Amino acid sequence: MNYYLKNMQMMTLGGEEVTFDEEGNYLAKFDILNLVMWPNSTKETKTAGYYSQRGGASQIQIDDSAVLWNPAFTQTPPSSVCSVSCLPGYHRNPKEGFNRCCYDCAPCPEGEITNATDMERCLKCPEYSWSNERRDTCVPRTIVFLSYGDTLGSCFVLAALFLCFLTCVVVGLFAKHKETAVVKANNRNVSMVLLLSLILSFLCPLLFIGLPTKESCLLRQVAMGVLCTISVSSVFSKTVTVVLAFRATRPGWTLRRCLGRHFSVSLLMVCSSGEVMICIFWLTISPPYLEYNTKVEIGKMIFQCNEASVTAFYAVIGYMGCLAVLSFIVAYLARKLPDAFNEAQYITFGMLVFCSVWISFIPAYLSTKGKYMVAVEVFSILASSAGLLGCIFIPKCYIILLRPELNIKSNLMTQEQVKQTLK
Repeated sequence: MNYYLKNMQMMTLGGEEVTFDEEGNYLAKFDILNLVMWPNSTKETKTAGYYSQRGGASQIQIDDSAVLWNPAFTQTPPSSVCSVSCLPGYHRNPKEGFNRCCYDCAPCPEGEITNATDMERCLKCPEYSWSNERRDTCVPRTIVFLSYGDTLGSCFVLAALFLCFLTCVVVGLFAKHKETAVVKANNRNVSMVLLLSLILSFLCPLLFIGLPTKESCLLRQVAMGVLCTISVSSVFSKTVTVVLAFRATRPGWTLRRCLGRHFSVSLLMVCSSGEVMICIFWLTISPPYLEYNTKVEIGKMIFQCNEASVTAFYAVIGYMGCLAVLSFIVAYLARKLPDAFNEAQYITFGMLVFCSVWISFIPAYLSTKGKYMVAVEVFSILASSAGLLGCIFIPKCYIILLRPELNIKSNLMTQEQVKQTLK
């Protein structure tokens, strides 16, 4: 009889299921009752569920609709689970030491979302998207670039236009007084080339400001390098011409014939051609291109130009810097030549400003990211070009406008005085 009661299932005459396990133990099934107290003090019992053991596991089931709660209860009835549902924006985080069904609701990290209830893990947003504040939807990233609408961009544009206008005024002033002693004595042809290159240098930052394009990425670094190099080459040509002019007064100087009419212009072209060759090589081998950078700022996308070849970029800066340092050294050594012929003192100050700006540019450029890298380069272009304009041409404009009595040929030193100075 005991054999037949092991691991068996049978029905009683009343229709109730009776089960025995493999050990012959009776697997009980109990009803869960809901006791209701009515206002007239009567009691009523309702079956709201059951508890049973089946297959070695316990099972409990409750019918929520069969449970009658007292209207005095204002809070949510107790839940039959050990955790609440996780809303969108949160994910399940299992509790250590508890059953698998017990968990906490943890918010999704930045850049990830959950868009349904009780999700076990967060979903990562696509590269060009980011999570919203509630972490339940991916939204497009904010595009960042140095725009004309920014305060910084607007200031750069106003400064560039003002300096360009000021340089145009100086060009007009030199053109009007081109036959005067001060303009003639300081190599007016090279001076005009320098002024024109400064005008274009002040307009060059407009390629850096605004929404980048494929064309602006190709042109802006090349334009910066070539224009600044032409400016420095002009200064170097003027300085070398001044030094050689004084040495030419010495008897027996064999290179006197080299100081022809086109010597300074030829020297300018030779110095500038090196930078042009570097830029052509850069654009041919590895040209800059347009890109989106999502790794700089959280939730934002930097729209920028990638220089492609870091070596080529620093070669452009390095060539210009070496030429500027050489111009500064030559101007510094020639600073004590007679003032009436000599503008080396002004060139020394101008090149000191130029070199200081671009030496400071390197660490500042490397320590910034995104649109502030562009801002550092724009500032360097404007500041270095303004240094050349102010130090070299403002003293001449002062003499032309306010001290016309000094702008006469009689104030120039005679050749004999030059010889005495050089002894």
